[in-house]
Amino acid sequence: MTDVLTTRCRRVLLALDLMPETANLTAEPLTGGVASDIAKVKVGDDIYCIKFALPKLRVEADWYAPVERNYAEYRWLKAVNDIIPEASLKLYGHSAEENGFAMDFISGENSYLLKTALFEGKGTERQAAAIGHLLGQIHKASSDATFDTNPFHNRDDFYALRLEPYLVYTAEKHPDIGEALITMSEQLYETETILIHGDVSPKNIIFDNEQPYLLDAECATMGDPAFDLAFCLNHFILKGLYAAEFQKRYLRLCTAFWTAYQLHINWEEKESLEARTMRLLPMLMLARVDGKSPVEYFNAQQKETCRTLARRLIIAPETLLQQVLRSIAAASPA
Repeated sequence: MTDVLTTRCRRVLLALDLMPETANLTAEPLTGGVASDIAKVKVGDDIYCIKFALPKLRVEADWYAPVERNYAEYRWLKAVNDIIPEASLKLYGHSAEENGFAMDFISGENSYLLKTALFEGKGTERQAAAIGHLLGQIHKASSDATFDTNPFHNRDDFYALRLEPYLVYTAEKHPDIGEALITMSEQLYETETILIHGDVSPKNIIFDNEQPYLLDAECATMGDPAFDLAFCLNHFILKGLYAAEFQKRYLRLCTAFWTAYQLHINWEEKESLEARTMRLLPMLMLARVDGKSPVEYFNAQQKETCRTLARRLIIAPETLLQQVLRSIAAASPA
C-alpha cells in the first residue's frame, strides 16, 4: 500500500513540475476518511498534501463512486479560493491521469481537527459560528447570477456518494417511512440552486489560528443548501447523543451555526430553508445508524435512541431548529 501510494504521489508531483525527476520523497498515509487515499508528502523541505479518490469506499456495504469526483473537489477548492481567499488552502494542481491533486498541508501548534476537539468536549459556539459564516459566504456567492456553475453539475456523483447510501439505502431498511426518504432524495437530486460541499463534517474541518478550513469536497455539486446545513447539524447532534455530558454544549453549537449562517441567506426565504433542513435532518440521523456509513462510536443503546428519535421526527417533522433541539434534549437528557 505505502509503495503504491508513494509511486502515485511521485507521478502527481512530477506531472505538476513540483519536484525534479531524481529527487527523493516520503509519503505518509493519513487516516480519517473512507473515500480517498490521502498522504503527507515530503520532498526536501517542501511538504504537500496529496489526495486520490477511491473507486470503492472503505465501508462494509458495497459503495462505489466514480474517481473523477476528485476533480470536482479540486474545482470546489478553487472556487472557494476566489470567494474567501483567507479561508482557502493553496492548491498546486490536479492530475487527471492519477485522479489526484496536491495542496498545502496544514500543521502547527495552533491547528487542530474539529472532530478531535469535539470528542474532547472542547467544541465552542465561536467555532460553530465561524463555520456557519464560512458556509454562508460560499452559498451566497454561488447563488449570484455571475457565478460559473458549469464545473459543478455533478449530481450523479452526488447521488452515488450521498443520496443512495444515506437516503435510498436507509429507506429500504425502514419501508414504513421509506417513501419520505425517497421523495427527499428525488428532490435533492433535482435541485441545483447553490454550490454545496456535501460533506460538512467535523472530520473535514481544520482550525488554524481559529480560522476554519473546509476540506474533502468530493461530493461538491450544484444542489440544495439544506443538505450542507443538515449534514453539519447532524454531526453536532450525534456527538451530543454519544457524549451526554457535553450534549447541552453541542446543541448550543447547532444554534450558533444556524444563527451565523442565516445572516447570509438572500436567495430564498429563511423560513423555507430552515423548514426544509429540519425535514432532512432526522433522515440523516437515521442514515448514520442504518445507512451505508454508520457512525463508528455509538453503542447499541445510543443507536436505538438515535433511531427512535429520528423516526419520530421523520413521521412528524418540525419546522424550526429550536423545536428539533428541544425534542433531542427531551429524548436524551444530559
